[in-house]
Amino acid sequence: MTRESSSPGPCAHTARIRVTSQGNGHITDITNQTQRILSESGILEGQCCVFAPGATAGITTIEYEPGLQQDFPEAMERIAPRNIRYHHDDTWHDGNGHSHVRASLLGPSLVVPFEDGRLILGTWQQIILVDFDNRSRTRDIVVQILGVR
Repeated sequence: MTRESSSPGPCAHTARIRVTSQGNGHITDITNQTQRILSESGILEGQCCVFAPGATAGITTIEYEPGLQQDFPEAMERIAPRNIRYHHDDTWHDGNGHSHVRASLLGPSLVVPFEDGRLILGTWQQIILVDFDNRSRTRDIVVQILGVR
């Protein structure tokens, strides 16, 4: 689904990326899909916001390579361990208290500037979704582009 403004001057374009995740810290590189949405928008300069609705996933950047794909979940396990008591679990009995804490630490969104219709990312920098929930899920990531043509 996409929606955009057609008025001259500043404009906006909103689209979604559907991601099926395994959960449990699964990392998905969404850089190419985000760039494709930006390219299709026709907007040349501005900011691109990538947002994960929900309370158990986050968006950030990383060098998406095998070592960091192991290091990142291990770091999260040290910061917000899976096997400790979470009051959320006492209340809801769903076993994903750690998922909520990790997602809140990472944050649900990322803003990336762009110019000439290209995201401004470092050579080894990719946009990733991290799904911390304790089950597989389908996520609809919102990509909203604000800028000028």
